[in-house]
Amino acid sequence: MPSLNSRKGGTALDTIDQLLAFPFGHTIGILSLSILELVVFLACFERFTSYRCWDEIAAGNAAAALATGGKIAGICLILRSAASYPGINDFIKWSCFGTLLLLIAYLLFEFFTPVFKIDEEIKSRNTAAGVISVFISVSLALVIAACMV
Repeated sequence: MPSLNSRKGGTALDTIDQLLAFPFGHTIGILSLSILELVVFLACFERFTSYRCWDEIAAGNAAAALATGGKIAGICLILRSAASYPGINDFIKWSCFGTLLLLIAYLLFEFFTPVFKIDEEIKSRNTAAGVISVFISVSLALVIAACMV
C-alpha cells in the first residue's frame, strides 16, 4: 500500500489540503483540528492561572466557569478566523499565533491590574471578576481575529 508521501512527491499535508478543498472535508478537518487545539490551548491557559479551572468549576465556582467560558469563546473566535485560510498549515500557524496573543494579553491584564489580581478574585468566587474576564477574553479575541483576516 503506498504511503501518502509517495504520490508524485506530495507530502501528507498536501494530501490533507486536497481533502480540505471539499466543503465536507474542510468542515470535518477543521472541526477535528479545532477541538484538538481547543483542548491544548485550554491546557496552556490552565498552566498560567493560579487556580485549577476544572477543579473550581466542579466545586461550583461560577466565576471560574465564566472565566473559562470566556477563554473557550475567545479561542474559538480565533479558530474561526484562522479557518478562513485555505490550507491546513495556515490554519495551524494563525490559530497558534492568535491564541498566543490572547494568552499574552490575558497575562498582561493580570500583571497590570492595579486594584486586584483577577486570578485570585476568580479563585475566591468573585463573580464580577469572572464576568469581566469573559468580556476581556472575548473582546481581545475579536480584535485578534479581525487582524488575522
